[in-house]
Amino acid sequence: MNLRLALLFALLLALIPLGANAQLAPPEKGKAPASIPSVRDQEIAQCLPGEVQTWGDGRDRAIATRSLRFAYRHDNAPPWFSEPQVMALVRRSAEAWSACGLKLAVIAVPSGQVPPENAIQILWSDVGSRGQFALANVTARSLSIGPGLFALLRERNPKHPADQTLQMVLSHEMGHFLGLMAHSKRCVDTMSYYDNGKGERCALRDPKSWGSVVEYRSMLPTACDIDRCRALNK
Repeated sequence: MNLRLALLFALLLALIPLGANAQLAPPEKGKAPASIPSVRDQEIAQCLPGEVQTWGDGRDRAIATRSLRFAYRHDNAPPWFSEPQVMALVRRSAEAWSACGLKLAVIAVPSGQVPPENAIQILWSDVGSRGQFALANVTARSLSIGPGLFALLRERNPKHPADQTLQMVLSHEMGHFLGLMAHSKRCVDTMSYYDNGKGERCALRDPKSWGSVVEYRSMLPTACDIDRCRALNK
């Protein structure tokens, strides 16, 4: 479900030791003043008519309930991620998605205890994540985060803000549980991937904005992500 996301980060990891890359490294010159919203900031905050588009790689479907509960288990998490830190990220993603009109709750599951039967389990598992940073199994009601890939990220690029990567993959995979099965065609959307594997790239309002940040995709759902979720689950 999230192959493109894994490929993106695999590319990032592969390029880091080799030096700068024009599309991944922040520009050294020409930055807009902090007081002026960047094109990317505008894309995150505003969804213009016609911008809600997907790659058509899945069929969105409304969820059966207006409320969901996510149960986080910290077992097997990398030692540099504390439980309060990850819980804060999970809650932040859930709160952001709640803007589409759904009630999302987050609870912590103590070590050794079984999560509530009706909850979506968030856990650390290389088996469940299948070699990706995170993977949603909607049928099994599990969101698996890959400790091995986060360990590799830390080994290859210890200065990379791994908490931002974790925030983004949590938001992305959580969106699948809200019925957003297809991936967005807007580069900035948290539900996006950057190309379809056939040479076609995602959409930008201004092509020159690509490369303005290391990760163009938003860590939290954008206005278009929320509009899409709201229209689906109205």
